[in-house]
Amino acid sequence: MSQIAINTSQNVNINFNIASVGERMLAFIIDLLIKVAYVVIVFYLFFNIFDLGYLLTGLDQWSVMAVYIVLTFPVYIYPVVLESLMEGQTPGKKLMKIRVVKIDGYQASFGDYLIRWMFRLIDTSAAGVIGLISMIVSKNNQRLGDIASGTAVISLKNNINISHTILENINEGYVPSFPQVIALSDNDMRIIKDNYTKALKVDDRQIISKLSEKIRGILKLEADSVKMTERQFINVVIKDYNYYTGKDN
Repeated sequence: MSQIAINTSQNVNINFNIASVGERMLAFIIDLLIKVAYVVIVFYLFFNIFDLGYLLTGLDQWSVMAVYIVLTFPVYIYPVVLESLMEGQTPGKKLMKIRVVKIDGYQASFGDYLIRWMFRLIDTSAAGVIGLISMIVSKNNQRLGDIASGTAVISLKNNINISHTILENINEGYVPSFPQVIALSDNDMRIIKDNYTKALKVDDRQIISKLSEKIRGILKLEADSVKMTERQFINVVIKDYNYYTGKDN
Protein backbone atom coordinates (compact mmCIF):
# COMPACT_ATOMS: atom_id res chain seq x y z
CA MET A 1 0.00 0.00 0.00
CA SER A 2 1.48 3.36 -1.03
CA GLN A 3 1.97 6.12 1.52
CA ILE A 4 1.87 9.89 1.56
CA ALA A 5 4.00 12.09 3.83
CA ILE A 6 1.88 14.95 5.15
CA ASN A 7 3.68 17.89 6.69
CA THR A 8 1.74 19.14 9.70
CA SER A 9 1.53 22.73 10.93
CA GLN A 10 4.29 21.79 13.42
CA ASN A 11 6.55 21.02 10.42
CA VAL A 12 6.51 17.31 11.24
CA ASN A 13 6.10 14.70 8.52
CA ILE A 14 3.61 11.93 9.22
CA ASN A 15 3.21 9.00 6.86
CA PHE A 16 -0.32 7.88 6.06
CA ASN A 17 -1.46 5.00 3.90
CA ILE A 18 -3.22 6.16 0.74
CA ALA A 19 -6.73 4.75 0.36
CA SER A 20 -6.76 2.24 -2.47
CA VAL A 21 -8.92 2.63 -5.57
CA GLY A 22 -10.93 -0.38 -4.37
CA GLU A 23 -11.63 1.17 -0.98
CA ARG A 24 -12.76 4.40 -2.61
CA MET A 25 -15.00 2.56 -5.05
CA LEU A 26 -16.63 0.57 -2.26
CA ALA A 27 -17.19 3.77 -0.27
CA PHE A 28 -18.75 5.33 -3.38
CA ILE A 29 -21.05 2.33 -3.84
CA ILE A 30 -22.17 2.47 -0.19
CA ASP A 31 -22.95 6.19 -0.51
CA LEU A 32 -24.73 5.54 -3.81
CA LEU A 33 -26.94 2.91 -2.19
CA ILE A 34 -27.80 5.38 0.59
CA LYS A 35 -28.75 8.02 -1.98
CA VAL A 36 -30.83 5.55 -3.98
CA ALA A 37 -32.64 4.48 -0.81
CA TYR A 38 -33.37 8.13 -0.03
CA VAL A 39 -34.84 8.75 -3.50
CA VAL A 40 -37.00 5.62 -3.30
CA ILE A 41 -38.35 6.59 0.13
CA VAL A 42 -39.02 10.23 -0.85
CA PHE A 43 -40.89 9.29 -4.02
CA TYR A 44 -42.83 6.59 -2.20
CA LEU A 45 -43.91 9.10 0.43
CA PHE A 46 -44.74 11.75 -2.18
CA PHE A 47 -46.77 9.55 -4.54
CA ASN A 48 -48.12 6.79 -2.27
CA ILE A 49 -48.29 7.88 1.36
CA PHE A 50 -49.19 11.55 0.89
CA ASP A 51 -50.67 11.01 -2.60
CA LEU A 52 -49.34 14.33 -3.91
CA GLY A 53 -48.92 13.22 -7.50
CA TYR A 54 -51.95 15.27 -8.49
CA LEU A 55 -49.89 18.42 -7.92
CA LEU A 56 -47.90 17.60 -11.04
CA THR A 57 -50.99 17.34 -13.21
CA GLY A 58 -51.13 20.10 -15.79
CA LEU A 59 -47.57 21.28 -15.15
CA ASP A 60 -45.20 21.68 -18.07
CA GLN A 61 -42.10 19.52 -18.40
CA TRP A 62 -39.77 22.09 -16.85
CA SER A 63 -42.00 22.59 -13.81
CA VAL A 64 -42.23 18.85 -13.22
CA MET A 65 -38.45 18.61 -13.50
CA ALA A 66 -38.09 21.44 -10.99
CA VAL A 67 -40.27 19.54 -8.49
CA TYR A 68 -38.16 16.42 -8.93
CA ILE A 69 -34.96 18.43 -8.42
CA VAL A 70 -36.33 19.89 -5.17
CA LEU A 71 -37.30 16.43 -3.91
CA THR A 72 -33.92 14.93 -4.73
CA PHE A 73 -31.80 17.99 -3.85
CA PRO A 74 -30.17 16.35 -0.77
CA VAL A 75 -28.72 13.71 -3.09
CA TYR A 76 -26.82 16.35 -5.07
CA ILE A 77 -25.27 18.02 -2.03
CA TYR A 78 -24.76 14.77 -0.10
CA PRO A 79 -20.93 14.61 -0.52
CA VAL A 80 -20.01 18.22 0.21
CA VAL A 81 -22.38 18.57 3.19
CA LEU A 82 -21.45 15.31 4.89
CA GLU A 83 -17.71 15.67 4.29
CA SER A 84 -17.92 19.11 5.89
CA LEU A 85 -19.93 17.86 8.88
CA MET A 86 -17.99 14.60 9.33
CA GLU A 87 -14.49 16.08 8.85
CA GLY A 88 -13.69 14.54 5.49
CA GLN A 89 -15.94 11.51 5.64
CA THR A 90 -19.29 10.33 4.36
CA PRO A 91 -21.08 7.24 5.71
CA GLY A 92 -19.43 5.22 2.96
CA LYS A 93 -15.97 6.57 3.77
CA LYS A 94 -16.56 6.05 7.49
CA LEU A 95 -17.50 2.41 6.97
CA MET A 96 -14.43 1.91 4.80
CA LYS A 97 -12.28 3.83 7.32
CA ILE A 98 -10.97 6.38 4.84
CA ARG A 99 -10.91 10.19 5.03
CA VAL A 100 -10.24 13.27 2.91
CA VAL A 101 -7.27 15.31 4.18
CA LYS A 102 -5.22 18.25 2.95
CA ILE A 103 -1.81 17.31 1.66
CA ASP A 104 -0.29 20.35 3.41
CA GLY A 105 -1.33 18.96 6.81
CA TYR A 106 -4.12 21.41 7.56
CA GLN A 107 -7.73 20.45 8.10
CA ALA A 108 -9.64 20.53 4.82
CA SER A 109 -12.11 23.43 4.69
CA PHE A 110 -15.59 23.71 3.26
CA GLY A 111 -14.02 25.37 0.21
CA ASP A 112 -11.85 22.31 -0.37
CA TYR A 113 -14.83 19.97 -0.12
CA LEU A 114 -16.76 22.29 -2.45
CA ILE A 115 -14.02 22.14 -5.09
CA ARG A 116 -13.97 18.34 -4.87
CA TRP A 117 -17.75 18.33 -5.27
CA MET A 118 -17.69 20.64 -8.28
CA PHE A 119 -15.11 18.47 -10.05
CA ARG A 120 -17.25 15.42 -9.34
CA LEU A 121 -19.24 16.35 -12.46
CA ILE A 122 -16.10 15.71 -14.51
CA ASP A 123 -14.80 12.77 -12.45
CA THR A 124 -18.07 10.86 -12.72
CA SER A 125 -18.60 11.57 -16.42
CA ALA A 126 -18.28 8.69 -18.90
CA ALA A 127 -19.55 6.31 -16.20
CA GLY A 128 -16.81 7.45 -13.83
CA VAL A 129 -14.01 6.43 -16.18
CA ILE A 130 -12.31 9.85 -16.03
CA GLY A 131 -12.09 9.83 -12.23
CA LEU A 132 -10.95 6.20 -12.23
CA ILE A 133 -8.18 6.87 -14.74
CA SER A 134 -7.07 9.91 -12.74
CA MET A 135 -6.80 7.85 -9.54
CA ILE A 136 -4.86 5.09 -11.29
CA VAL A 137 -2.29 7.36 -12.97
CA SER A 138 -1.86 9.97 -10.21
CA LYS A 139 0.80 9.54 -7.56
CA ASN A 140 -1.54 9.61 -4.56
CA ASN A 141 -4.62 7.96 -6.11
CA GLN A 142 -6.15 11.41 -6.59
CA ARG A 143 -9.10 12.10 -8.80
CA LEU A 144 -9.27 15.49 -10.52
CA GLY A 145 -11.23 16.99 -7.62
CA ASP A 146 -8.49 15.96 -5.19
CA ILE A 147 -5.76 17.43 -7.38
CA ALA A 148 -7.66 20.73 -7.76
CA SER A 149 -8.35 21.05 -4.02
CA GLY A 150 -4.94 19.83 -2.83
CA THR A 151 -6.45 16.90 -0.97
CA ALA A 152 -5.93 13.16 -0.82
CA VAL A 153 -7.93 10.29 0.62
CA ILE A 154 -6.06 8.34 3.30
CA SER A 155 -6.77 5.03 4.98
CA LEU A 156 -7.34 5.12 8.73
CA LYS A 157 -6.71 1.40 9.03
CA ASN A 158 -3.57 0.43 10.86
CA ASN A 159 -2.24 -3.01 11.61
CA ILE A 160 -1.21 -2.23 15.16
CA ASN A 161 -0.60 -4.70 17.93
CA ILE A 162 -1.44 -3.75 21.52
CA SER A 163 1.96 -5.00 22.62
CA HIS A 164 3.56 -2.32 20.42
CA THR A 165 2.16 0.56 22.47
CA ILE A 166 4.40 2.37 24.89
CA LEU A 167 2.19 4.07 27.43
CA GLU A 168 -1.42 3.08 26.83
CA ASN A 169 -3.33 0.11 25.42
CA ILE A 170 -5.29 0.96 22.28
CA ASN A 171 -7.70 -1.22 20.41
CA GLU A 172 -7.00 -2.55 16.95
CA GLY A 173 -8.72 -0.29 14.45
CA TYR A 174 -8.30 2.78 16.67
CA VAL A 175 -8.76 6.04 14.72
CA PRO A 176 -6.61 8.99 15.93
CA SER A 177 -7.93 12.53 16.23
CA PHE A 178 -4.85 14.72 16.69
CA PRO A 179 -1.86 13.93 14.42
CA GLN A 180 -0.12 16.95 15.98
CA VAL A 181 0.83 14.75 18.98
CA ILE A 182 3.78 13.46 16.97
CA ALA A 183 5.51 16.72 17.92
CA LEU A 184 5.62 15.53 21.56
CA SER A 185 8.50 13.50 22.96
CA ASP A 186 8.31 10.34 25.07
CA ASN A 187 9.32 12.40 28.09
CA ASP A 188 6.54 14.93 27.39
CA MET A 189 4.01 12.13 27.25
CA ARG A 190 5.24 10.50 30.45
CA ILE A 191 4.92 13.83 32.26
CA ILE A 192 1.43 14.32 30.87
CA LYS A 193 0.31 10.84 31.86
CA ASP A 194 1.89 10.96 35.32
CA ASN A 195 0.26 14.27 36.18
CA TYR A 196 -3.05 13.23 34.68
CA THR A 197 -3.09 9.93 36.60
CA LYS A 198 -2.31 11.69 39.89
CA ALA A 199 -4.99 14.33 39.24
CA LEU A 200 -7.58 11.64 38.49
CA LYS A 201 -6.87 9.83 41.78
CA VAL A 202 -7.72 12.91 43.85
CA ASP A 203 -10.19 14.36 41.33
CA ASP A 204 -8.10 17.54 41.02
CA ARG A 205 -10.10 19.31 38.32
CA GLN A 206 -7.88 22.37 38.39
CA ILE A 207 -4.78 20.34 37.47
CA ILE A 208 -6.72 18.52 34.74
CA SER A 209 -7.92 21.84 33.34
CA LYS A 210 -4.43 23.36 33.36
CA LEU A 211 -2.96 20.22 31.82
CA SER A 212 -5.55 20.26 29.06
CA GLU A 213 -4.86 23.94 28.38
CA LYS A 214 -1.11 23.33 28.30
CA ILE A 215 -1.47 20.45 25.81
CA ARG A 216 -3.73 22.53 23.55
CA GLY A 217 -1.11 25.28 23.59
CA ILE A 218 1.72 22.90 22.66
CA LEU A 219 -0.33 21.33 19.88
CA LYS A 220 -1.59 24.76 18.77
CA LEU A 221 -5.23 23.77 19.07
CA GLU A 222 -7.93 26.37 19.59
CA ALA A 223 -10.23 25.65 22.55
CA ASP A 224 -13.34 25.62 20.36
CA SER A 225 -11.73 23.10 17.98
CA VAL A 226 -11.67 20.41 20.67
CA LYS A 227 -15.18 18.99 20.75
CA MET A 228 -14.80 16.92 23.93
CA THR A 229 -14.36 17.27 27.67
CA GLU A 230 -10.93 18.00 29.13
CA ARG A 231 -10.60 14.44 30.43
CA GLN A 232 -11.65 12.94 27.13
CA PHE A 233 -9.18 15.22 25.33
CA ILE A 234 -6.22 14.15 27.48
CA ASN A 235 -7.16 10.48 27.12
CA VAL A 236 -7.36 10.84 23.33
CA VAL A 237 -3.99 12.66 23.19
CA ILE A 238 -2.33 9.82 25.12
CA LYS A 239 -3.86 7.17 22.88
CA ASP A 240 -3.07 9.14 19.71
CA TYR A 241 0.58 9.41 20.73
CA ASN A 242 0.74 5.66 21.22
CA TYR A 243 -0.94 5.13 17.87
CA TYR A 244 1.70 7.09 15.96
CA THR A 245 4.77 6.02 17.93
CA GLY A 246 3.55 2.45 18.06
CA LYS A 247 3.61 2.23 14.28
CA ASP A 248 7.35 2.67 14.24
CA ASN A 249 8.17 0.33 17.09
